[in-house]
Amino acid sequence: MNTKRKNSLYYRQKVLLALLEVFGGKLGKTDLQKYLFLFTQEYQKDKSYEFIPYKYGCFSFQSVADKRKLTDIGIIKDTECWEIAEKSDYLAKIATEDCENLILLRNKYKNIKGNNLIRDVYRRYSYYAINSEISGEVMNKREIKILERKKPSQTNYAFFTIGYEGKFFENYLNRLIKNNVHLLCDVRKNAFSRKYGFSKKILSKTLEEIGIEYTHMPELGIVSEKRRSLNSQADYDRIFHDYEFCTLKENKIALEELYNLFRKYRRVAITCFEADSNMCHRSLVAKAISQRPDWEYEISHI
Repeated sequence: MNTKRKNSLYYRQKVLLALLEVFGGKLGKTDLQKYLFLFTQEYQKDKSYEFIPYKYGCFSFQSVADKRKLTDIGIIKDTECWEIAEKSDYLAKIATEDCENLILLRNKYKNIKGNNLIRDVYRRYSYYAINSEISGEVMNKREIKILERKKPSQTNYAFFTIGYEGKFFENYLNRLIKNNVHLLCDVRKNAFSRKYGFSKKILSKTLEEIGIEYTHMPELGIVSEKRRSLNSQADYDRIFHDYEFCTLKENKIALEELYNLFRKYRRVAITCFEADSNMCHRSLVAKAISQRPDWEYEISHI
């Protein structure tokens, strides 16, 4: 076991281990997701994890990624369930408030497991059940009707831009889901990120699983060499001027393709890194497409 790596855990990972500890050191994967969700929703202001509506309700991709890391360094066993491999006082490694609240969580929910736990979460947090494959097994007809009304149903044409800087993967996905985006167009030159979830392979696969299509349009990106040494507003002004009046003009075919995709899918988002669209070239893509003589649609930065 790598002691150095074990001592460099993120705080959220310590919370995850402490939660496992208060529930006896072992939980099934669905129960773990539900308990972790309830803890973040009911006891944490600054949430350790965020969740999306997925196949069995609320689900955190980040928690599963953390499980892989914790398994690699020998803290969690390499099994389907979540099980601590080596006993330790994980509660002592988190803030007192979180420690006390985890104990409150356990005392409140320790006798609610399996379908009863799923049903309880679905009834009180119905948004997170909208993509569930098992809602019919745990909810009655009236509850299913309520659930159906929670599903995003916007069908009007809408063009969005979205960045992922400073956000959990789940936060990003929820913005797409709630706006009923049908297609995500990645306008990064290189669709790679050190931040979990945002490299092309994982991003496209996850979107497919939640019913959103993905396409990469590198022609509309900015080469990495030009993005270096952006230290002032003048630097950004220079690179954006070059992008707007050179790159976009040289890639009119790609802009036309983007417009055709928008007409086909009706609700489309373009994505890049920066949180502020004004500091990102995607705002210039949106500006360029909105200058078409036949453009009459809403553009939103989400």
